[in-house]
Amino acid sequence: MKSPLPATRRLTSGLEYGLLPPVCVVCGMAARSGLDCCAGCEDDLPKLNASCQRCALELVRDVELCGRCIRRLPAFDHAHAGFAYRGSIERLVQRFKFRHDLAAGRVLAGLLARRLASQGVPRPDLMVPVPLHWRRRLTRGFNQSELLCADLSHHFGGLPWCSLLHRPRATAAQSDLPAERRGGNVRGAFGVRSTLAPAYVALVDDVMTTGSTLDECARVLKRAGVQRVDVWVVARA
Repeated sequence: MKSPLPATRRLTSGLEYGLLPPVCVVCGMAARSGLDCCAGCEDDLPKLNASCQRCALELVRDVELCGRCIRRLPAFDHAHAGFAYRGSIERLVQRFKFRHDLAAGRVLAGLLARRLASQGVPRPDLMVPVPLHWRRRLTRGFNQSELLCADLSHHFGGLPWCSLLHRPRATAAQSDLPAERRGGNVRGAFGVRSTLAPAYVALVDDVMTTGSTLDECARVLKRAGVQRVDVWVVARA
């Protein structure tokens, strides 16, 4: 079952999509209908030119497995990142996540959808947002991963999504911890809400840094019977 969107999101969506002219959220100039980002700004967004095919870590050339993945293979099968986490993408993510700029979130979802489609990424049975603990969600007012799923569903013709995972244990913010402590911080923090496991799931989040959170989510999903877990993120740091 899809999670409800925030009331402000529902109330303003009609105005923003139907009555107001599209404006690029990056430069403020005229944008294209259905995607509030002009063609020039989209072309200038930081893309990953080469990466690890497993975890999407940016590299100087494409490799099947980077050194980190060779040492410890992630639980997820493939990671697909729309962009590199810098420049305009980093600013849009910060606006969306910490300044409640929901228009920025919609644009990020639209840009990610276009990148995934251009790369021929397979269509999963279900999109699953990375969950927030209820205290973090209460403080922020929304789960950015759920909003991304809702908008991706729109761009992909109703691709189903649901909050299959939950986060019963509160953890320290991953961004506040060094890389070597992030895996232990989220271990055991997630659970599955249903015993019905789809065969192929795409985990959706805004930014992937070390991948510890997504790795733990994928591990929990596979333990519940999911056969394949891919990662879809707006940006890879």
